[in-house]
Amino acid sequence: MKKTWSDLSTGQRVVVATLATLEFGLAVTAWTDLARRPAAQIRGAKGMWAGIIAINFAGPIAYFVRGRVRS
Repeated sequence: MKKTWSDLSTGQRVVVATLATLEFGLAVTAWTDLARRPAAQIRGAKGMWAGIIAINFAGPIAYFVRGRVRS
């Protein structure tokens, strides 16, 4: 059975809201970095990374670990 928001306890709601905020913040930070960083400092196409960043927690983490060229 699928739970709705109203089925969750207060503690569960806090956990879900915290994780959602963290995920959103990571994605916004990654997209901002991607937009400001020159293409020469990105491994692969910027458009590809913009799409990958949209994939839950894994996308932004992958971008920060593998997408940027370290100077």
